[in-house]
Amino acid sequence: MRAWRHGLGWALLLCLLLIPAWVQAAPPRDLANGWEYRWGDSPRLPDGSPAWTRQAEDDAWQPIAFPSNPPDRQGRHHAWFRITLPEGNWRDPVLYIYSIDLLAEFYLDGEPLYRHGSFDEAGTGRFVGWPWHMIPLPREALGRELQVRVYSDYLDIGLWGEVRLMERADLFGYLLRHSAGALIVSGLCLLLALLAGAFALIRSDRRSFAAIALFGLAAGGMILAESQASQLLLDTPLLWDFLAAAGYFTLPIAMGLLLERWLAGTRPRLIRRLWQAHLGYLILALGASGLGWIDLAITFPIFDALLLASLVTLMGATLPHWRRLARRQQAILATCALFGLLLLADMAVAHGVLPWGRVPVAAGALAFVLAIVAICLLDYARTQRDLERLNRHLENEVAERTRQLQALVARLETDSRTDPLTGLANRRHFEERLAEEASRARRHGTPLALVMIDIDHFKAVNDRHGHEAGDRVLEGVADGLRQHFRDGDLVCRLGGEEFVLLLPHADAEGARARLEGLMTALPGRVYWHQGQLLGPISVSCGIAAYPSHTQDPMALVGLADQALYAAKQGGRARAEIYG
Repeated sequence: MRAWRHGLGWALLLCLLLIPAWVQAAPPRDLANGWEYRWGDSPRLPDGSPAWTRQAEDDAWQPIAFPSNPPDRQGRHHAWFRITLPEGNWRDPVLYIYSIDLLAEFYLDGEPLYRHGSFDEAGTGRFVGWPWHMIPLPREALGRELQVRVYSDYLDIGLWGEVRLMERADLFGYLLRHSAGALIVSGLCLLLALLAGAFALIRSDRRSFAAIALFGLAAGGMILAESQASQLLLDTPLLWDFLAAAGYFTLPIAMGLLLERWLAGTRPRLIRRLWQAHLGYLILALGASGLGWIDLAITFPIFDALLLASLVTLMGATLPHWRRLARRQQAILATCALFGLLLLADMAVAHGVLPWGRVPVAAGALAFVLAIVAICLLDYARTQRDLERLNRHLENEVAERTRQLQALVARLETDSRTDPLTGLANRRHFEERLAEEASRARRHGTPLALVMIDIDHFKAVNDRHGHEAGDRVLEGVADGLRQHFRDGDLVCRLGGEEFVLLLPHADAEGARARLEGLMTALPGRVYWHQGQLLGPISVSCGIAAYPSHTQDPMALVGLADQALYAAKQGGRARAEIYG
């Protein structure tokens, strides 16, 4: 019945601002007199309507000042209330109700008007939250009788708080005026929770800041969830009640954590048992309610009794040691005590011990926030110095780590492309350069020569003198290749005793001409190992070129390898051109 409100709250508030000043609305009317009640539930007529809505005169109806908690309940769960709506010059009348315990159906002269919750065939149902209610009334409803059917298995039964006849526009302004302070305080509490949580990560007194953050989060969440504006933000009453319960049930846990930390030398075990008991109740109550085992409503009275006992115990444990606490601790505990007293007053109103009224619970939370802000301002200079020192240390550390990382990356990059023994480029680098030079040769139509080089009788050197001697030979041949070819040429070691040359802008004959000097110089090099002379050392070469031998430069490796095989078969120590 109230789904039309979902998502339209802010649009309606904007409309309120656009209402011309000359529009005169009828003044709100409190419906706190003229009610009647009767216990039980109405039988049904053949058309399904409740019989009590059709019987105007009935001695069972009794007068009551306000439609809530009639006398002589005796465990009954059903009650009816009725009132004749006052007449007046109303343009868009609505009936505003602060809350209902717990489910209700509204009838206007026997015709269904509004329903809160779902009734089963037995006239019962599950708790669906404690929202405020705006019941649209037709203008012709004024002067007619309103009947209310109520079901509640809670401590209270009936309407609760306020019942008013108002203009719709006036109602939204009324709700905003009574919610503005709560929204501001809630925002401050949540901001405090965020800041205290951040300090808990960097300050030495982490547990105290964590407890303050938990207190701010619980208080901010509870105040926001209990504010009437929350229903304009999101029309899910039961969700808001769960959030309010979570914040309400968490408050003594945060207070216990603070006291356990600050009174560690006195009664820490007693305080720890208290907040642990509240933690257990939080988990049990919300878990059982979330699983549908019990109604959330019934968890509040039990917690109220537990909270009353805990606050008295905490005050008794704290007061004897008050002078031992630091002033900032005293200020925070004083605001916690104020907040606790306001919660007790609100609890007394909820249970009918005190007459209904809006208890300024948010004022206690605001006092707590202001105390924390004052303490933070006093510590601001020292905190800034600590943060600046920490930032400088972190910046230096990051800069040093960055330099080390860059050096390591450069080294890894070099190692990944270099043969560790000879210092020449390795196979990976060769394959990347071959792809680049092949693409360039195709694009510009320039020649490209590739030479495969193999050390002659290298296995015999390893077998006769050992692998260390073979390494000396590989190093010497690599040094000769490096000295003989120009910078634009690429000299690589493919593995073992095999090398490769990539000669851009060279054809096959040009490559062979440049190899002649190499093959003349290499046999003249001297290789020593453990006092033994190794050599002479010669190499065999296979040459292939693009485009004279292939139209695909990437095929040069295979063609040059075939030419190398021909050089080996032809007697070694020579260079052969493919074909």
